[in-house]
Amino acid sequence: MKNQIIADPKTGLIVCTAQGKGKEHNFNIFKKSKILLNYDLEILGDKGYQGINKIHKNSKIPFKKPPKKDLDKEQINFNKTLGKERIIREHINRRLKIFQILSNTEIDIKGLDLD
Repeated sequence: MKNQIIADPKTGLIVCTAQGKGKEHNFNIFKKSKILLNYDLEILGDKGYQGINKIHKNSKIPFKKPPKKDLDKEQINFNKTLGKERIIREHINRRLKIFQILSNTEIDIKGLDLD
């Protein structure tokens, strides 16, 4: 089983979850979940969410290295910056995995206001 979470990075609160089969791609789980997100919210995903920009314009995912080529410096810097932004959310994922609440959690939102 693969789980996906949407969490507020400021509070660490989990907003919602979605599940899929273990071999199912992250992006397919996201599409099937039909989670409605405000377009002002920024989604920070991993490489498993290739194509999410077509559904949610305010999304960031890392660049994938093309076959037999390297990423340019700008793409490398973008990936590093994105990784630093996502690390807070990965700590949420880590806590869930330690307590075996969820596993394979991947998607996060930046700027979610729950007040």
